[in-house]
Amino acid sequence: MSKMTDSVSGKHQDDLAQLPFLTMCIKESLRLHPPTPVTVISHHCTQDVVLPDGQVISESVICLISIFGTHHNASVWPDPVVYDPFCFDPENIKGRSPLAFIPFSAGPRNHIGQTFAMTEMKVVLALTLLPVLPDEEEPRKKPELILRTEGGLWLRVEPLSAGQQ
Repeated sequence: MSKMTDSVSGKHQDDLAQLPFLTMCIKESLRLHPPTPVTVISHHCTQDVVLPDGQVISESVICLISIFGTHHNASVWPDPVVYDPFCFDPENIKGRSPLAFIPFSAGPRNHIGQTFAMTEMKVVLALTLLPVLPDEEEPRKKPELILRTEGGLWLRVEPLSAGQQ
């Protein structure tokens, strides 16, 4: 059994933390394609909020926040529609609001299983021996209450070259 298989099967559990690029890739995928079943969350303002442009959201207003819109905000993400795992490099996240990336919602009503979900994704991807690449065709998104791609999300699997094994 390989060291990677040993790592994720429990013999070396700490090794998952040694895969920072894998975490960056997962987070970037979640940014581009948020997994939440509902694409907006609501927030009841408990105090006045001053926005960067000077407008004020008054106390007791209920705001709807688009997770997809937040993850594709060009003022936060340099090129919001391009897959770039380095958006989550530790140097690049300095100074960015933690609320700029909310794939599992945020605050007291965030998804209770988000840590488990992230760990599960890391294990599944770490055990996948072949690289999985997106298909050549860009998926068309269908606007619905639940964000899905039209026609599914197709992947292309390529064998590892001898030097990558």
